[in-house]
Amino acid sequence: MSGNSVASEIPLKFGHRQANMAHEPGPSVFELADRIQGLRGVELQVVWKGQDLGDRQTALSYKKMAHDWGVQIPSIAGIWAPGQTIFQAEVAPRVLERAVRAADLLGASVILVALFDKNCPRIDDFSSYAGPVALLQQVAPMASDAGIVLGLETSLSPADDKKFVEMIGHPAVQIYYDATNKELAFPGQSIPGIDLLAPHLAQVHLKNETRLLSDHARVNWAQAVETLSRLRYQGWYVFETEHSGPEQCVAATEQNIAFVRRFSVSLTRF
Repeated sequence: MSGNSVASEIPLKFGHRQANMAHEPGPSVFELADRIQGLRGVELQVVWKGQDLGDRQTALSYKKMAHDWGVQIPSIAGIWAPGQTIFQAEVAPRVLERAVRAADLLGASVILVALFDKNCPRIDDFSSYAGPVALLQQVAPMASDAGIVLGLETSLSPADDKKFVEMIGHPAVQIYYDATNKELAFPGQSIPGIDLLAPHLAQVHLKNETRLLSDHARVNWAQAVETLSRLRYQGWYVFETEHSGPEQCVAATEQNIAFVRRFSVSLTRF
């Protein structure tokens, strides 16, 4: 390090899931995001209440809205239409490739690939995981070329998430971590899971149903944030909190941002 180097703080990046901010699709979500001090991004839903970001003109209109309000689109979610699964050999490749094209057009760097319940491979069953592993290996280079990571959010335990991404073995396929969902399914594993999956974290969701992160929760959010900070996580913190209305969304999100800042160790770069 040269004597001229100046240390600067790496800013924390906060986003919010569209479907928890707004009841309907449309540009109002960016206007609302702009009102929230410290919020920099909105995670959009690809397929939601008639919204389809796989349609080029729709995606371009959202991109323009985000630009006009000075809001980023760090990630997209909701890629599966009802009835679609990763096990459908004719459907799944088109869904994932379409999502990559939409993310690329929107400037999003992460795609949340939800793999829950019947849409989730079993890691103890080759016939269950072989197809999804091969598919994700196939789509990963396309995502990588566009600077995009496929973030898998699964019903698996943290240990099985690690096995799954390591079987795929491509840096463009990582884990989208939701500590609340992990704690619900695997009590006591949510925070150790952050340590276990540290090399594979694409992005994280933070939520406590309708309550603040500082309120009583299944997850010890102070410890979770401290753990992410200690591991030098530099991705987006995306809130998935349910809100009763716009004013409550603004107030609660600003309090949640302050909470995360309070328990984050300052990260610096030179």
